Amino acid sequence: MNSMKNSVLEKLRYPIGKFIAPEIYSSNYLTIKIAEIASFPERLTKEVVSLTEEQLDTPYRENGWTIRQVIHHCAESHMNCFIRIKWALTEDKPVIKFYHEDRWAELHDNLTMPIQPTLSFLEGLHFRLVYLMKSLSEDDLEKSFIHPEHNATFQLKEIIGTYAWHGNHHLSQIIEFKKIYDFKIQ
Repeated sequence: MNSMKNSVLEKLRYPIGKFIAPEIYSSNYLTIKIAEIASFPERLTKEVVSLTEEQLDTPYRENGWTIRQVIHHCAESHMNCFIRIKWALTEDKPVIKFYHEDRWAELHDNLTMPIQPTLSFLEGLHFRLVYLMKSLSEDDLEKSFIHPEHNATFQLKEIIGTYAWHGNHHLSQIIEFKKIYDFKIQ
């Protein structure tokens, strides 16, 4: 029984699975991932715009963030992505600033702020992200930064795949939440 509960919790935590890097970051792969990043704000808005305040303040899984926190987290994480790309393009293998996303999620704005300003912010941010990502040359895609939390170097081409997955990951959590919530109110 415990392994079944763990399996359900893992499915709620990672509904599309964990990120798996491709063997080759082909131009086709990167084009698809940039398109996913471009469409993320619209897909997210479609899924959350009709949620009630009560639904927004409901955790998507046991011991998880609320839907409101997930939405605000996406904006914060993708804002950091944008800054990290800019650093990698303008500095030689910079060490990026690590941030405690769990602590940010517990700040007052993430717990109480309406989602519409964040959805609008994501729309503008993703326009800029995609515009920048589409302009990256082959040399730019090889540029990298050092992430102190992982003590690892990440190339910009990897970041495109990772952040496409990140948006899809959290969007899937919201979609799964909506399925469960609808089931409970019928």
